[in-house]
Amino acid sequence: MTTLLVVDDESLVTDFLSFLFRREGYVVHAARTGREALDVIGRERPDLIVTDLMMPVMSGVELATALRQDERLAHLPIVLCTAAPHALANEDRALFVAVLHKPYPPATLLDVVARHVGASRT
Repeated sequence: MTTLLVVDDESLVTDFLSFLFRREGYVVHAARTGREALDVIGRERPDLIVTDLMMPVMSGVELATALRQDERLAHLPIVLCTAAPHALANEDRALFVAVLHKPYPPATLLDVVARHVGASRT
């Protein structure tokens, strides 16, 4: 089964994305901060991460940077979803396989995820 991790400090966002992905057959875990996400990643080893940019404790960029510096996790595809794309430095865009600007159509996110984890859902 393909496992996803959704990281966002807004519970409405994590709840909606968890529902959306589960409906598509993915196993989904959620975290509220980048720091919490690192703990979940250590336990669950997701196949892909969907993260927000601006979060308390550790931002989406800080999370992606930490993952890229760990050779065991550097390969993980990370999708950034943000309402503040102007806050993302150009050099940080390379940390992500895709950057989606909120609001985005759910189908767009599903397409991006499917493209990076393949069609292997439950």
